[in-house]
Amino acid sequence: MNIVYMLFSEKLGKFYIGFTENLNERLLFHQNAENRKFTHNANDWTVFLTIECISKSQGLEIEKHIKSMKSQVYIRNLKLYPEMIEKLQQKYSDC
Repeated sequence: MNIVYMLFSEKLGKFYIGFTENLNERLLFHQNAENRKFTHNANDWTVFLTIECISKSQGLEIEKHIKSMKSQVYIRNLKLYPEMIEKLQQKYSDC
């Protein structure tokens, strides 16, 4: 399964955006203090939102798009308005 995921830290008030083919394994990676770089700054990361993708290339493009927005409001709106996710999936369906 190809998944774009967004984690949120209440402590930092920040989001982390990533892509994985195995969400459970990736979450364990983020919880391991020896491995993590950005996420080591907090220990309260929770899954805010996940987006299922049809391929790895689609997932990487959606991840890149969300990161390029550089906006917490955009990320929060993705959760509030699922049609935004559908449009992203359609936009990058040819990847």
